Amino acid sequence: MTSLIHQRIQAARQGKNPTVICRVRSGWVLLGDVQFLPGYCLLLADPIASDLNTLSPDQRKTFLYEMSVIGDALMVILDAYLINYEILGNSDHALHAHIFPRYMREPDDYRKKPVWFYDSHNAPQFDPIKHKNLMDQIHAYLKAQHLTLPEPDKNQLRLFNI
Repeated sequence: MTSLIHQRIQAARQGKNPTVICRVRSGWVLLGDVQFLPGYCLLLADPIASDLNTLSPDQRKTFLYEMSVIGDALMVILDAYLINYEILGNSDHALHAHIFPRYMREPDDYRKKPVWFYDSHNAPQFDPIKHKNLMDQIHAYLKAQHLTLPEPDKNQLRLFNI
């Protein structure tokens, strides 16, 4: 079964996913398509797994640890007061975590509710130019924590038409 998550991972592997921040041991760190909460990120498991419970204990630890360090990065870089983590999988059976920074400046009626109450249709969209600085900061933080894997060599990808 090919889902949106599968497509995003394939594009990341090919160096064709502009939302990719970096590769970590458990998968790919991406900035969300919709930025109703600035800094919204995802962690997509790679190799692809259907859910957290199909991973080995060590793989689970790595995925959850890296997810939490992405949250640390958002707290430091964006001055978030809290991070919401969500692993759902009901509609897309490929392990991925939503990582949402929460801010004291949010209106109370939103801040105290799940993020899904925000209107994603009218929210700011991902923009590779506008969000480059934020993506670079997140990447640098994760690299300083020794989580990032080497970037694929784009020249090698071209040699193999990937």
